[in-house]
Amino acid sequence: MDSASSSLSPPSSPHSKKQMDHVHGLLRIRVIRGVDLAVRDVKSSDPYVVVRMGKQKLKTRVIKQNVNPEWNENLTLSISDPILPVKIEVFDKDTFTPDDSMGFAEFDIHPFMDAVKMHDNGVPSKQIYNIVTPNRQNSLAEESCIKCVEGKIVQDLCLRLKNVECGEVELQLEWIPIKKSKQ
Repeated sequence: MDSASSSLSPPSSPHSKKQMDHVHGLLRIRVIRGVDLAVRDVKSSDPYVVVRMGKQKLKTRVIKQNVNPEWNENLTLSISDPILPVKIEVFDKDTFTPDDSMGFAEFDIHPFMDAVKMHDNGVPSKQIYNIVTPNRQNSLAEESCIKCVEGKIVQDLCLRLKNVECGEVELQLEWIPIKKSKQ
């Protein structure tokens, strides 16, 4: 299930075409896995991830009874305001009660967008554009490299979940440029 398919549909009205003119590109977020997530049921959890940026909200499928789930699922956000942070939250799916929070994290895409601009401005493709280090303003569990791989800008992230006793989520970002029509 690729929750991003609706964000890739073509504009259907002049108003939505105008909205697409303000989109810088698409950010594909590959939600790879959760590591040592919190137990919210008796012995395990049924986790899924929600990704938000501004008014956009996407989610992965639920993985049953697993605190080390492998989603390997692509979610795609359209980027019109690169100042907004990307927020992720992990939930435990419950049947008869509201889903339990299993922690959250957020990250800034400024360093990633800077690498996209360098790449677009003809800076020669090189292995690494930037290295983002963990600090109090981000949820990084370890250093994260922004690099060019086969002509695409990518970044691997390991995010430490906040407001929870344990857990990390591994993601990979990939930039997808939009070719604008000249009309």
